[in-house]
Amino acid sequence: MADEQKTEGGGLLRSSAMVGIMTLISRVLGLVRDVVIAGYFGASGSADAFFVAFKIPNFLRRLFAEGAFSQAFVPVLSEYRTQRDLAAVQELVHRVSGALGSVLILITLIAVLGAPVLAALFAPGFYMQDSEKFALASDMLRITFPYLLLISLTAFCGAILNSYGRFAVPAFTPVLLNLCLIGSAVLLSPLLETPIMALAWGVLMAGTVQLLFQLPFLARMKLMPIPKSGFKDEGVRRILKLMLPALFGVSVAQINLLLDTVLASFLQTGSVSWLYYSDRLSELPLGVFGIAIATVILPSLSRNHAGKDPERFARTLDWAMRMVLLIGLPAALALAVLAEPLIATLFHYGEMTDFDVQMAALSLRAYAFGLLAFMLIKVLAPGYFSRQDTKTPVRIAVKAMLANMVFNLILIWPLAHAGLALATSLSAFMNAGWLLHGLIREGVFRWQPGWGMTLVRLSASAGAMVAVLLAIQSQLDDWLQAGLWVRVQWMALLVVAGGGSYVLMQLLLGLRPRHLRG
Repeated sequence: MADEQKTEGGGLLRSSAMVGIMTLISRVLGLVRDVVIAGYFGASGSADAFFVAFKIPNFLRRLFAEGAFSQAFVPVLSEYRTQRDLAAVQELVHRVSGALGSVLILITLIAVLGAPVLAALFAPGFYMQDSEKFALASDMLRITFPYLLLISLTAFCGAILNSYGRFAVPAFTPVLLNLCLIGSAVLLSPLLETPIMALAWGVLMAGTVQLLFQLPFLARMKLMPIPKSGFKDEGVRRILKLMLPALFGVSVAQINLLLDTVLASFLQTGSVSWLYYSDRLSELPLGVFGIAIATVILPSLSRNHAGKDPERFARTLDWAMRMVLLIGLPAALALAVLAEPLIATLFHYGEMTDFDVQMAALSLRAYAFGLLAFMLIKVLAPGYFSRQDTKTPVRIAVKAMLANMVFNLILIWPLAHAGLALATSLSAFMNAGWLLHGLIREGVFRWQPGWGMTLVRLSASAGAMVAVLLAIQSQLDDWLQAGLWVRVQWMALLVVAGGGSYVLMQLLLGLRPRHLRG
């Protein structure tokens, strides 16, 4: 039994590391994409309009495809895979693809026809204060919204691959989005009368390429979706039943970010862009580590629940929490300490001004404060969804959203856009705390031995890292006046020194590979 546990722990670690590496490649390319966008368009009114037009389908993608559909679909698919034959799994895939596709097509048609209404709903400040920016956002939304249809079907295919342990393909797929947007900005924008429209076309192109990329891998597994009418299918009905309340489950952070966009549209020009750039940086560790771990543990937890193995279920959740703390705490502290240097190194070129860097750094520090909570939500929510319990997370999510609204109204006046980011972080901590409390109360999560020493190592290592970063940064000159390669060299020094001091202190205090395996 001990050998079996070590094997599974090592498998989770290897799979998480592989997904993390793929995600890191995608996120680095995403930063390159944002550098290109910042250089070509800065924090201008047209950039604000594009970020709204992109955020609406992207928000719905995260809400439906990742936040609700995948969390409802993977447990049911895992149960079919564990308890039924391949033919039953194939039939479920066909029926789900038909039901999902028909709903998405209808939503897309309505959204394209009613793009101005959506733009006014999600960016009322544009509608009330800047008719030109509002018209541009509406025009781009007609092009970008079909991305929801394409990327949701891509997420459906990715959920199947993840359930069968093929994590690499879905993890690599976002790379294609970044390549399409970079190519559109560089090659297409100079050819258009309205250059920013190139990014909208790049989004549509990316959705098509991402979906086509995954289909051959499903065909090899004999699980190529062939859409069939499926609303009367027993498996589809179960997924829908789980999916409806899950709409607010782990996606509460995305809903909060969208509320930030709505309120930021009333603030000074550039506020939407400042929040976007800082959110992108905070999402780097969240995607590379938090989402990677959550992606790997959901199928495992679902199989443990279907196989009636509560001990392994509890150990898997405990392992995920330790991994999140091991990576999330130093990442959050590093983002807070190095906020302005990071923004300057990545985005302070072309149309991006000194003032833009300073404003984006403020919201980055506010998002960094909540990074650990965002990551904990990602790994705690599967503890509910894997047991096909979506009602509890939705109650928690609603409470967290209401808290976020209150924090927004309190903090937006003294802190402007940074107050919106801080409100999101505060509500995320409330969300994560309620999720953990519920899992403990239900006896699903149980603290495993060794947490005391884990916390000691974390505190000492994080303190050492912050001290090293502050000491080195105090010796460096003004980041805003330095050239590109000087900034890169300084940032490399800080990353190596800070990361090295953290790892070294962990090793000196007894961290060993067996702790990572669980």
